[in-house]
Amino acid sequence: MIEGAVAPKLRTILVVEDNGALRDVLARALRGEGYDVTTAVDGTQAIRAASRARFDAIVLDIGLPDSDGRDVCQALRARGCDAAVVFLTARGGVTDLLSGFSSGGDDYLSKPFAMAELFVRLQAVLKRSGNASLVHSDLELDPLTHTMSFDGRRLELSPTEFRVLARLMSTPAVLVRRRQLVEAAWPAAAIVSDNTLDQYVRRIRRKLEGVGSGHTIRTMRGVGYSFG
Repeated sequence: MIEGAVAPKLRTILVVEDNGALRDVLARALRGEGYDVTTAVDGTQAIRAASRARFDAIVLDIGLPDSDGRDVCQALRARGCDAAVVFLTARGGVTDLLSGFSSGGDDYLSKPFAMAELFVRLQAVLKRSGNASLVHSDLELDPLTHTMSFDGRRLELSPTEFRVLARLMSTPAVLVRRRQLVEAAWPAAAIVSDNTLDQYVRRIRRKLEGVGSGHTIRTMRGVGYSFG
C-alpha cells in the first residue's frame, strides 16, 4: 500500500443462521473473501446486532428458531436498515420466493447452495443497494412478538397488521400502493378485497394512537397509503 494511503473499508456482513455448522462455514468463507463478518443465531440477536452497527448486507435464514426471517427483515426495514438482504431457505417454491421479495429481501438462495453462487449474488446486491430515506427509531416493531412500542408503551399486532405497518414504515412519506401492501402482508395469490385492507389500516391507526406515537397513515383514495 502507498504510504499515507487510507486502507479501503471492509464490507460488513451479518450472517443470521441457527445451524452452527453452516453458520461457521459461511463466516469463514466470507472472511476469506475479504468481508468483515458478524454472526447471529436467531432473530433476537439479528435485531440487536443491526441496532448496534450498520451492515452492508445481511445473509438471513428464513427458518429461525424464534421468528420468521421475513418478519425480521420487515422489522429491520421499518427501523431504517438499508442493508442488502439475501435470504437462505430450505423451501424453494415460487410462493416462498415471492414472499421473501415482498418482505424486503433483495435475493434468495435455496439450500443446499454453492458458496460461489452466494459470493456472486452478494456482489450483485451490494452493487445495487441504496440508502433508507428515514429512520423511525422512536416507534419500534418487534418481529419476535409482533408488537409495536413507543416511549415505554407496547401494543400487540396481529401478524398481518405487523406486515402492513412494517411495509409502510420501510418507505416513510412514500405512497405504497394497495397491491404492494397485499403482497407484503398476505400469502402469494391470496384474494384480499379493498375493504379488508382498509379494515387492517384502520386497526393499525387505532393502535398507533393507543401508543401515542404521533405517527399517522395517510390515505390516497383508491391508490394506497403512506406512513408519516
